[in-house]
Amino acid sequence: MTTTAGQQDAYREDVLGAGYEVRTLPLRPDEEGDVVATLIRSAVPGGSRRAVLYVHGFVDYFFQTHLADAWHEAGFDFYAVDLRKYGRSLREHQTPNYVTSLEDYDAELDEAARIIREEEGHDVLVVMGHSTGGLITSLWANRRRGRGIVDALVLNSPWFDLNASFFQRTVGTAAVHRIGTLRPRVVVGKLGSSYGRYLHRDTGGTWDYDLAWKPHGGYPVVAGWLRAIRRGHAELNRGLAIDCPVLVACSDATSNPAREPARVSSTDVVLDVGHIAGRAPKLGGLVTLVRIAGGIHDLTLSPEPARAAFFAELARWQEAYVPAAGDR
Repeated sequence: MTTTAGQQDAYREDVLGAGYEVRTLPLRPDEEGDVVATLIRSAVPGGSRRAVLYVHGFVDYFFQTHLADAWHEAGFDFYAVDLRKYGRSLREHQTPNYVTSLEDYDAELDEAARIIREEEGHDVLVVMGHSTGGLITSLWANRRRGRGIVDALVLNSPWFDLNASFFQRTVGTAAVHRIGTLRPRVVVGKLGSSYGRYLHRDTGGTWDYDLAWKPHGGYPVVAGWLRAIRRGHAELNRGLAIDCPVLVACSDATSNPAREPARVSSTDVVLDVGHIAGRAPKLGGLVTLVRIAGGIHDLTLSPEPARAAFFAELARWQEAYVPAAGDR
């Protein structure tokens, strides 16, 4: 057992209701006190020996039940993790999303993988990361290469660089490193609300989720956290050696919602998809890149027909590259 803060909970019903269960993963306390992550399981009977572990993005948590349904239909058991200080794992005494090293997440990812494989008997594990989760899982999979932990990696619009000017990505990053070292909790930025408002049904969107866990404008961006992200970007840009098949999927276009508000429904308004496509080959030796016409930042939440196109490409890729149970 890799956790250090006491015994784990048994599974209990999740906020998503019938068919979803959660268990708490106690982690090592930090300067803010107790820390936990949350493992979510889609409790659909099936007994598959292949499983998926989904890792959400920044200012996010798992709520995409249709994603779980798609993996079930493909013959996989489905799990997700709400990382420390996100969603189900956020506690009142904590700064939302705050870490100073992306390696901190190794503890909950290692423990989730151990439970899925050792306790619950799965032979094959696919890890799927969205946005910041795509960066986190890429770096983690690289650190865990050669151990037979990750059999395939799916990255849905992974965050591989700042969607910002060259000046901000260079001079600005140098400043963030200095500030993040000296004053890690100082606020250095904030998110726009256009994307969240487009998504949520209360503001005209399609999707329903908890705005306390995924607010439209996010949470303040603090220097210590952004420093950790930029260090992760730099590590990836130097080149990784992930030793399993990787699918990288993103939209075919990026736009600025302030200048082109009408394109929020058909482009990535969060990340620069050119960065994603350009850095994908740096992940490892077996990388497939898919560009989804009309896709938005979270491809699983795209309007049709882009959403169906993404799921079709995902199904085709997993049939080609994900091993069957017992074939590892």
